[in-house]
Amino acid sequence: MGYRSKRYRRSAEKKKPDPVPIPEAVATLKKFDGAKFDETVELSLKLGIDPKQSNQAVRGSFSLPHGIGKTVKVIVFAEGEAAQKAKQAGAIEVGGEDLAKKILDGWLDFDVAIAHPGMMRHVGKLGRVLGPHGKMPSPKSGTVTDDIGRVVQEFVAGKIEFRNDDTGNLHVVMGKKSFPPEKLAANVMAFLDHVRTLKPPSSKGLFLQKACLSSTMSPGIPVTVS
Repeated sequence: MGYRSKRYRRSAEKKKPDPVPIPEAVATLKKFDGAKFDETVELSLKLGIDPKQSNQAVRGSFSLPHGIGKTVKVIVFAEGEAAQKAKQAGAIEVGGEDLAKKILDGWLDFDVAIAHPGMMRHVGKLGRVLGPHGKMPSPKSGTVTDDIGRVVQEFVAGKIEFRNDDTGNLHVVMGKKSFPPEKLAANVMAFLDHVRTLKPPSSKGLFLQKACLSSTMSPGIPVTVS
């Protein structure tokens, strides 16, 4: 077992070993000894899927009721009127072939990439760079769209993207530890309700198997999902 700080061990003593309702999990998290910065709160889910089967992938985007507590850096592949709308909506970079080259040259200082369908000729070549970082525009995640202005606004305000990892888990930001407990709980409840609608038809058995809530420096708190 690796080294755990005194703060972590003190926090671990305050949590129950069994899953607890979301409001109780949030209340416990708020009681943990905090770091010197506003920690990010994350929800981790174990899904009943076979991650090796493409038809069982769970991915998408979702607007949390109370955002995630930070402004998201959004770039957009667009031109003409769509490019203008992207800039007005708060995109930090807008372009086409020039933006693709900048990324191929190593620039990745952004959180979300959005593309107009007409720009996929430039975006397609970025899969090997953006894919491993979870930043590749995709119709399934809502980041390839004609409605550039609205989608950029949503992501800048804190809309989240999610995708299961190679072990069938989801790890999703739920906000900041400084959020009022009722807002954190509302974010978690809303996201869980959304995920329940995404069970792949080919997935058998229990879909939401386990859930755990944690902050950047804290132990995880098992959460009731049934």
